[in-house]
Amino acid sequence: MASILDEYENSLSRSTVLQPGCPSVGIPHSGYVNAQLEKEVPIFTKQRIDFTPTERITSLIISSNQAHRYPLGCHALPTPGSHLLIALSSTEVLYVNRNGQKVRPLARWKGQLVESVGWNKALGTESSTGPILVGTAQGQIFEAELSASEGGLFGPAPDLYFRPLYVLNEEGGPAPVCSLEAERGPDGRSFVIATTRQRLFQFIGRATEGAEAQGFSGLFAAYTDHPPPFREFPSNLGYSELAFYTPKLRSAPRAFAWMMGDGVLYGALDCGRPDSLLSEERVWEYPEGVGPGASPPLAIVLTQFHFLLLLADRVEAVCTLTGQVVLRDHFLEKFGPLKHMVKDSSTGQLWAYTERAVFRYHVQREARDVWRTYLDMNRFDLAKEYCRERPDCLDTVLSREADFCFRQRRYLESARCYALTQSYFEEIALKFLEARQEEALVEFLQRKLASLKPAERTQATLLTTWLTELYLSRLGALQGDPEALTLYRETKECFRAFLSSPRHKEWLFASRASIHELLASHGDTEHMVYFAVIMQDYERVVAYHCQHEAYEEALAVLARHRDPQLFYKFSPILIRHIPRQLVDAWMELGSRLDARQLIPALVNYSQGGEVQQVSQAIRYMEFCVNVLGETEQAIHNYLLSLYARGRPDSLLAYLEQAGASPHRVHYDLKYALRLCAEHGHHRACVHVYKVLELYEEAVDLALQVDVDLAKQCAELPEEDEELRKKLWLKIARHVVQEEEDVQTAMACLASCPLLKIEDVLPFFPDFVTIDHFKEAICSSLKAYNHHIQELQREMEEATASAQRIRRDLQELRGRYGTVEPQDKCATCDFPLLNRPFYLFLCGHMFHADCLLQAVRPGLPAYKQARLEELQRKLGAAPPPAKGSARAKETEGGAATGGPSREQLKADLDELVAAECVYCGELMIRSIDRPFIDPQRYKEEQLSWL
Repeated sequence: MASILDEYENSLSRSTVLQPGCPSVGIPHSGYVNAQLEKEVPIFTKQRIDFTPTERITSLIISSNQAHRYPLGCHALPTPGSHLLIALSSTEVLYVNRNGQKVRPLARWKGQLVESVGWNKALGTESSTGPILVGTAQGQIFEAELSASEGGLFGPAPDLYFRPLYVLNEEGGPAPVCSLEAERGPDGRSFVIATTRQRLFQFIGRATEGAEAQGFSGLFAAYTDHPPPFREFPSNLGYSELAFYTPKLRSAPRAFAWMMGDGVLYGALDCGRPDSLLSEERVWEYPEGVGPGASPPLAIVLTQFHFLLLLADRVEAVCTLTGQVVLRDHFLEKFGPLKHMVKDSSTGQLWAYTERAVFRYHVQREARDVWRTYLDMNRFDLAKEYCRERPDCLDTVLSREADFCFRQRRYLESARCYALTQSYFEEIALKFLEARQEEALVEFLQRKLASLKPAERTQATLLTTWLTELYLSRLGALQGDPEALTLYRETKECFRAFLSSPRHKEWLFASRASIHELLASHGDTEHMVYFAVIMQDYERVVAYHCQHEAYEEALAVLARHRDPQLFYKFSPILIRHIPRQLVDAWMELGSRLDARQLIPALVNYSQGGEVQQVSQAIRYMEFCVNVLGETEQAIHNYLLSLYARGRPDSLLAYLEQAGASPHRVHYDLKYALRLCAEHGHHRACVHVYKVLELYEEAVDLALQVDVDLAKQCAELPEEDEELRKKLWLKIARHVVQEEEDVQTAMACLASCPLLKIEDVLPFFPDFVTIDHFKEAICSSLKAYNHHIQELQREMEEATASAQRIRRDLQELRGRYGTVEPQDKCATCDFPLLNRPFYLFLCGHMFHADCLLQAVRPGLPAYKQARLEELQRKLGAAPPPAKGSARAKETEGGAATGGPSREQLKADLDELVAAECVYCGELMIRSIDRPFIDPQRYKEEQLSWL
């Protein structure tokens, strides 16, 4: 215990350190570094106020850090902040408001020696106290209300009313009301605690409805016929004092301390209890030399975990949790005897004063070591609450709680606490193993697993594997025991809950290989499947079903999870046992499956050659082609092979449905041809030949099957008469030489207009008489005669047309046109006569160079090249000479080799001026050409902006 031994100087305020008797010390622990990082601050620190009054202090009230001193013969009553009552020994009472100008007497209160006041914290304001309670030395309790309103000389009185409510009795007569406390609980109930010298009374109830609903009349009226509950102690100090602890301003009090003759009664206040507000009551008896007749206590104040008792020469602080004195602070005699000790309800600071000095106590971090006290009391919940922000202390509490539960054989609770500590993992695990508490060990391991960080993969693997082994061992031990059937089911449910726990999913997934090995080693196939499903390891589930020949269950898993990769992997196995069901599943998935990857399974399955096997393969391939619209060549080729092997009737229908265009069929034509040839499907081969446009081969093969089929093939090359004639000759030769049927040969001759009798005569044998061909020869001669007549008519028409053309040419040579001086070029709009020009019969006139530029873009490439060549040669040719000699030289030059200049100009005119560029075919061919060149469209568009 520490005592205050320092002397105070007159004008210097000194601080004295008061250290409680439970100092903070380091707690060695494996999980934390135990070092004191900052200087420990004392809980209670006393400071003398620089205040030396000229007169003795008889009464002191503190409110909101403001002190009020009053002269001898009066005492101030505790105040909530804005209102102050001064009770004089002359039975007069004065009222002061913080905002008022003067002290005002209370006329209605005159004649009453006021001992205590119960302020209304819920309804009081700065200008009004609201209904309050007043206790007197005669044991009466009054209800009153004060108002700070000030008027003139005849203004309203401050005391609005003053009416009696109740009288407290003690030992057969009225007793002074030493303390009054009025509070309202969170549920709306009101309660009043009043004390006399030996008794503590409780008034509990709800305010009645009506005009006086906010007052206390209804509360006390309930105790008219019977006395209120009270606590009584025999000893008597001649007075008593009640102190409350309130955590926050205007909140409900949490604890109380009553200083009376036998000691200090302290405990908690519970507003929710119906019969009594007091709970957890204990009495701290005064030490030797303190009490009635010796050194009576003078005052008491209550903090969160201590009450401070004021004696004549010292202050003692007692811990309300342990009842131990943690502080004895002695005062020097030069300050005079101690008078009283009060608590500022606004700030929570404690004040003590003597006749000549005032002292202030600061309370700092009062709850810092409370956790240790609760820990020693085995109240672990409260201990954890008060060290929640200190991990090292919290770990100590959890370790102690875990040890306590273990000793009490509450192993599951112990495991939960151990999992939250930093204790050595091996020690805790061995502890549960030695106690044969596997269930608690499982709980411990699960909670440790849940607390691991993502980087602790090794620890996670160890824990998940160990937990799995523990569950499997326990299930193995319980299985087969009829008496333990319920326990077996519970353990099984716990194991499944562990395997499916979302908290452990990441670790279980990382350790799935080792867990599967453990499950396999224990032969627990049921949980193997269950765990694989949870881990979405459907491949393992399907493989398990296949190994146990449960093919329908395997297919059900595949169909439920619709994973294409699993279908590709297990289809070769399933199709051998449940082909129809598997094909149904394939068809249900539709386009989600790639049919190409299923072809190997179908190929292996259909190798047996049975009708059922081939039919299932054809059913799925037809679904892919007809329903899904597959165009993949491999699928069509495989369907062709299936048709060729097992369903030849459908082969030709499929080929015909695919069409006759080689660019639109989806199968390989050469493969189809070889396939059909290998299996002897000649009609199908003929169709493929037709698609390949190999008409000669098609006719040759068709003649082996059906002559009518050959005739159909012979008619296909519509644009190649020579080939058609050749094909028909093949048919005619076959009919004559192979079938030796003259009538059929004649019918064949009649069906093809390209054949003549003379074409087929060489095919007939020598012994055939002319009677067989008489009709055909006559028909042929008639056709020749008709053809000759047609040719004669055409010759006559051609001769007449030539004569008309000659006449037109003669007329054109004499036509001419007139050019006026003001005429302009149709292209450049400049005068026409300035440069060489062309005049067309339609009336359009062009400069020679303008016409050349207009015609050039519309000419084909080869004519553009010819035009450039003529221009180059014309530019290199010598100009025409004047006179006969030069003309002869020019003619001689032309005769010696190259064309003459006149010839070049004529060729150029024929190329450029053959027709008008605006009226001829050149303009007609340019009708689909855009007005703006696409390459210059962007440039033209920008020029308009």
